[in-house]
Amino acid sequence: MGDDDNWRRFEQLAMPHLDAAYNLALWITRNADDAQDVVQDALMRAMRYMASLRLENARPWLLQIVRHTCYTWLKENRPQEKVLLDDPEDAWRDLADASSAEPPAIAIRKAEREQINAAIAALPVGYREVFVLRELEELPYHDIARIAEVPIGTVMSRLSRARGLMRAALAPIARPALRTVPRPAQAGSKP
Repeated sequence: MGDDDNWRRFEQLAMPHLDAAYNLALWITRNADDAQDVVQDALMRAMRYMASLRLENARPWLLQIVRHTCYTWLKENRPQEKVLLDDPEDAWRDLADASSAEPPAIAIRKAEREQINAAIAALPVGYREVFVLRELEELPYHDIARIAEVPIGTVMSRLSRARGLMRAALAPIARPALRTVPRPAQAGSKP
């Protein structure tokens, strides 16, 4: 295949998934500028290997390249950060609280969106990538397993743990149950 054929094929198969690629990179790197750099590098890599693509569905293929590019980028640019695939005990310690002077309904929606985004961002990266691929990108388990290079059982386990952490992070704060306080007996009355 010539370069023009590869470019047309790339535009047809890979470019429609640019938003998904950016979304995954953003959630892994946690920075919009870094995500743009990673996606650009991933697209260059994908173009280089376009001739080897034997699939009709290029989305999992492209997202796998984005994932690899993210981890390579993190290793080179943020070596001090550990890439944890397991659940740290304090994953939910610093969820963001939103305060706003906006009208109440808008402020509530904004606060909920910020709380959800903070909860996703607080997930360990292995859980976060599986959660983003399934819940935000709506990929099937077998595509997620291929992208993350783990068995489907591991995808299901990580997704289950991620959902559990999300439920815990988004659960309303438990308030103690109110109980009735007996009145003190009045003088002269029989008990």
